[in-house]
Amino acid sequence: MDNKIIRQNLYKGYIYQFASYFGITSLWVMYLGQQGLSLWQIGLCESIFHIASFVFELPTGVLADRFKYKTVLVFGRLMALISAVIMLFANNFFFFAVSFIFSAWSYNMQSGTIDALMYESLDPKDRHGRYPHVVSVSNSLIEAASTIGAMLAAVFVHWRFQITYWIEIACAIIAGLAAYRMHEPIRQNDRLATEQPRIWSIIKESAKFLYQTKQLQHLMLIEAVFSSICTCYYYYFQSLMADYHFSSWLISFLMLVSAVTNIAAVQMTPYLQSRFSQKHLIFGLSTLLTLCLLLTWVNWIPTLIGLYLIVNLLAAAVEPLFSNYNNQLIPSGQRATLISTASMLFSLSMIVVFPLVGYLIQIVNFSMAFGLLGLIFCALLFWETLVTRKQAA
Repeated sequence: MDNKIIRQNLYKGYIYQFASYFGITSLWVMYLGQQGLSLWQIGLCESIFHIASFVFELPTGVLADRFKYKTVLVFGRLMALISAVIMLFANNFFFFAVSFIFSAWSYNMQSGTIDALMYESLDPKDRHGRYPHVVSVSNSLIEAASTIGAMLAAVFVHWRFQITYWIEIACAIIAGLAAYRMHEPIRQNDRLATEQPRIWSIIKESAKFLYQTKQLQHLMLIEAVFSSICTCYYYYFQSLMADYHFSSWLISFLMLVSAVTNIAAVQMTPYLQSRFSQKHLIFGLSTLLTLCLLLTWVNWIPTLIGLYLIVNLLAAAVEPLFSNYNNQLIPSGQRATLISTASMLFSLSMIVVFPLVGYLIQIVNFSMAFGLLGLIFCALLFWETLVTRKQAA
């Protein structure tokens, strides 16, 4: 693949990511609340999303490795379009749950696939050196898209919230067209371009590699737990926005501040990777998240807003870090499959954590629920430290 095609693939990949991650529907917790669903039902919808994602994550990754990356991406945007249409016309819990299933399929089909396509598009000679920059740009665009969309959604919070899902339909079409026009990269190292591996062979080789690579197992587990806690904080903070009657301009302002800090964090990740070892960097970020969760016990809205911004920043920072760490370890032929495995572990964590946190918020409150999570995460961090010391000894 020559330099011109590489540049075109990267630009189209950036367009795809901006459109597919445009956060116009990111205030869905508030939207479902307006539709009459309780926090428990909202948590159950998210749990259904992750159950569907858990079941189909690995098969979609295998399909991406078996067939064309771009084909899987196009079908993913079709699933997103169907999900948005159902959300527009649903009038009870059942149909909202069905929409979340289609949304999970759209997530599955792009999770790992777009990263694998862009990684494989790079010249193998400078792939390891260039990919951290590519993933930094990608995640900056994702943060910008998520926040711009959320800021726009805040305008419609108290007025015609359904418009956000019409915009989501338009974004799905734009992203699908961008994926369709991308060049399919020739897979390197593992096989000739003309060879097509069997699906069972991909699964077998991926499982074997993951079993033998303890470092990759470790990274995937940490990422799953870390990301699930940050995601819960982000979405359930919307319930506080509703309880405290945040105005549209205040929600938009928070989204803007969050975007600026998140993009700065993403841009800093290449520097952090060069400055600190993988072990120290992950431990430091995990410690900071634990402190944030414990501080939610203060239960003062200015403090909770500040913690919301910090937790979002941490979530933004770990995404490119783990993407780079994982891709450096994963072989070309099983890239999408193993990245999907990481997403599957995240879904498994969310199946349990998200509805549980929603239930805790209902029976106690937001601060107590996340404070308890902080204690659990603190215990996990302590256990991780002990295991690491034993291995070093």
